[in-house]
Parts: sequence; C-alpha cells; structure tokens
Amino acid sequence: MNDTVIEPRLITETGIDARVAAIIEPTIVEMGYQLVRVKLSSQNGMTLQIMAERPDGVMTVQDCEKLSTAISPVLDVDDPIDKAYHLEVSSPGIDRPMVRKSDFTKWVGHIVKFETSVMVEGRKRFRGTISSVSEDAFVLERETPAKDEDPLVTIPFTTLAEARLILTDDLIRDALKADKAARQAANENFESEDDA
Repeated sequence: MNDTVIEPRLITETGIDARVAAIIEPTIVEMGYQLVRVKLSSQNGMTLQIMAERPDGVMTVQDCEKLSTAISPVLDVDDPIDKAYHLEVSSPGIDRPMVRKSDFTKWVGHIVKFETSVMVEGRKRFRGTISSVSEDAFVLERETPAKDEDPLVTIPFTTLAEARLILTDDLIRDALKADKAARQAANENFESEDDA
C-alpha cells in the first residue's frame, strides 16, 4: 500500500468524467501516482483520456502502460461508459492542465491561460504570467491589460474552472530541466534502495 499524500485537485470533472475519476482515482493513488484529468471525447469513435503523473512530475511510457493495465479492469467492473471506447493513459505534457496549487507554484514565471467560474475583476477569461502564489490565490500579470485594468490581478483558486500552461521556449527549457532533475533524483533513490 502506498502512503504518499496526494494533494487534492482544485479543478475536477463533472458528469460522466467525474464518475470515471471517482472510480479510478483510488487505484491511481494506491499505485503512487496522481490523477491530473479525465476526459471522455468522441475522438476516434470514443476515447477516454486519463492524464496522470508521479508526484515528482515524471511520467514514462512504462508508467502509462502500468496505469492502463491497472485501470482497465477497474473500469470493466464498474462499467460507467455505456459505449465502446478506447482507453488512453498519458502524461499531462509540457503545456499541461493546471489542477493543483503546486502546479501554479512550480510554474511561477510562466504563461497560463484559464477561465474562472465567476467574474473576477469583470472577466472570466485570462492569459498572463504567474507572478506569485499564496495559500488561497495566485497573482497573474496580464499579457494585455485593458487601458483601465491593473496589470496584476489576484485570482482565488476557488474561482478556477479550467487552466493550462501555454507552450513557450522558456517553458520547454524549464520543463526539460525539471524532468532531468526529477529523473536523476529518482535514479539516485533507486540506487540507494539497491545498496540498502
């Protein structure tokens, strides 16, 4: 059994996606991963996309295969989808959905695009750079503020409906650096366990 504490998601699914998430998340967490997103789409007939990652942010093809093998029978038992579908387990990718507070903390200084569920300073759609993060909110530096708008806006986490990073050269560079560091740390942990 895995004793890793998984940070709760700020942005969760609705409808059938929420039902699928409730069914598979315990299995994903028990295996030491965290669920990022569940999305059922009509792509290629019907596709059930499960995005997940390890807490260190690394997600290999082998991790995806392992999760797919574990999730598939769980979904077969509960059978929440009444049509044939293709199961796709993937990493969140570089231009990832932002679903946890730690996502915002990790990617301070990068561009994010998001929608809120309620109006925040007269808007629901935003794009800009994550300036800082607190316990309850993050500060966004707007890319193109209107003439009468303050360039900085505080966005309470409770208002988020959807958010994702925007692909830039800086994001690619920093994501590759973070991935390399996480893989090195994972290898060092693996080697120290072998020595024990």
